[in-house]
Amino acid sequence: MKSAELIAIGPAEKTVRCIEVPDPGAPAAGEVLVDIVACSINPADILTIEGNYATQPAPPCALGIEGAGTVAAVGSGVTRLKVGDKVISLGRNNWVQRIRDKAESFARLPNEVDLAQAAMLKVNVATAHLMLSNYVDLKRGDWVIQNVANSGVGINLISLAHADGIRTVNVVRRAELAAPLKKRGADVVIVDGPDLAERVAEETGNAAIGLGIDAVAGTAVGRLAQCVAEGGTVVNYGLMSGEPCQVDAFQFVFRDIHLVGFWLAKLMRSMKFEEIQAMYEKLGARLLDGTIHVAVEASYPLEEIAEAMAHAKRESRGGKVQLRPNG
Repeated sequence: MKSAELIAIGPAEKTVRCIEVPDPGAPAAGEVLVDIVACSINPADILTIEGNYATQPAPPCALGIEGAGTVAAVGSGVTRLKVGDKVISLGRNNWVQRIRDKAESFARLPNEVDLAQAAMLKVNVATAHLMLSNYVDLKRGDWVIQNVANSGVGINLISLAHADGIRTVNVVRRAELAAPLKKRGADVVIVDGPDLAERVAEETGNAAIGLGIDAVAGTAVGRLAQCVAEGGTVVNYGLMSGEPCQVDAFQFVFRDIHLVGFWLAKLMRSMKFEEIQAMYEKLGARLLDGTIHVAVEASYPLEEIAEAMAHAKRESRGGKVQLRPNG
């Protein structure tokens, strides 16, 4: 059986290889065996491989935050899943042809879903959903502002917000990104800059923006803090600038702005399995009704994982790069 293995911390295209490992065998009591059909390569995967993430693996080790597939066999006592069910893996070692694990390590999806799309559900879609849901009680017509709006999380956030009648201000670095984001349902797309707050106020008619979502840190999070209304919340989920969050104390002392951090892995560890299952069922339904759809630019077999890593690291892409462990 083929699997991806990290041999050393370093450039992803040089330190991940495809190896042969023993087949996991038949599931024991309470376990299921899943054939992995599609796996997405996320920025967090690359950061982990290259030693730039919150946790650092100890090579040699397996990899892969996301994976989706079908149940191939179930062990005794498993009633929640059956052979043929489509699932996403909740574990983090998914770049492999087959996984055998306890039944609670997999969230069931509607059987009509496309597994290539399902393989992008666990991280980016869930992150967008939870940041929209967990911090501010948003209602139809309310405003949210986010930066890096053309990212995987950003695109999904636009789609989810638009479907629920929530309006979005989307901060980008290049003006040419405006048209494709507006096609997805973005209400305002604006290029970042030192006068961001003034231009956002003008574009929204001085709307009270209750929630800001930041993936950059550095001075960018401070500019979002200036854009949200008094008492508003800014959620930081990324460190693309490589710098600490920089917010003027005026925003905290006199405007009561709240800055909180979001890390999906930590949040999911605090959730009950039933909550996780319900969330992914809901998000799976959003795949089926067309709310969520993300382009896949290229798919690679595990044998070409070095090429896949190099492709995933390109800055200008038109979609996700995926692995197809079983062809």
